[in-house]
Amino acid sequence: MPPYVLVSGAGEPRHLGLVEAATTAGRLLAGRGWLVLTGGLGGVMAAAAAAVEDAGGTAIAILPGVDRSDASPGHAVVLPTGMGEMRNALLVRSADAVLAIGGSWGTLSEVALAARTGVPVVTIGTDLPAFAGPEVQVAESAEAAVGLLAGILRA
Repeated sequence: MPPYVLVSGAGEPRHLGLVEAATTAGRLLAGRGWLVLTGGLGGVMAAAAAAVEDAGGTAIAILPGVDRSDASPGHAVVLPTGMGEMRNALLVRSADAVLAIGGSWGTLSEVALAARTGVPVVTIGTDLPAFAGPEVQVAESAEAAVGLLAGILRA
């Protein structure tokens, strides 16, 4: 069974480089045959899902609301939860690894939960607090991030 990788990031990224990184990451993750989880909404999540779909892969949205139509295009599977931000726990606990690209409070909560529960985390363009430890690896590019994930997941 292929690994499930959560691509986490801001619904409204602060700069275009994060969207470009998400696009590249989505393409590379799909190219490895990995399944991509997202929160299903805009920004980083939408860019990754669209790239996964373009590359012939599978992106799965775990939405905070109850309306499947809220999912951004590119998601092959859409799971509405009605749980709001609590769905972040479902995302993290469903993933074999997390790739955080930029982000804000929601991304930070996913990174913290992943680190706390032993789910490996790789970040691009994310300012993490000083307490982030060895559970979190920092990459300079999407290509480097996927390379780190490949080593972690041995896939």
